[in-house]
Amino acid sequence: MTKFNTPDEKGLAVANTLYARETTSEAWGLKLIDAGEGWAKCSMLIRKDMLNGLKTAHGGMIFSLADTAFAWACNSRNVATFAQQASISFLSPAYAGETLVAEAREDGASGRTGVYTVRVTVDDGRVVAVFQGLSRTAGGSVLDERESNS
Repeated sequence: MTKFNTPDEKGLAVANTLYARETTSEAWGLKLIDAGEGWAKCSMLIRKDMLNGLKTAHGGMIFSLADTAFAWACNSRNVATFAQQASISFLSPAYAGETLVAEAREDGASGRTGVYTVRVTVDDGRVVAVFQGLSRTAGGSVLDERESNS
């Protein structure tokens, strides 16, 4: 049986598992930086093929990065969890060559519902967007905790 010494170890294992399963992460060059219980941090380099007609990062790409961090954070307790609602406020543009970092944090959880905030920033600290997500647990697990560590 897989044993975790801390809740953060379990959260990171869940994020790593989800990351390995998501083909979109590979396609977009999305990277898992770190994760733990109730939080996750990831990044993505903005490429030219991710720009809109005004030559800034497409909002859908920024949303996808934030949504991924949110997913990893809300699944961190190893209970399958989905977005029930999400919104994003775009605050400043991002450009090709900039690396976006999304950091999701759990604001609170009760029963099957959780509330999360994801801040999307660039290397210079500029806030590009703030994402708010509402999660809902569905039951089941991401990791099979009966498997042994290898």
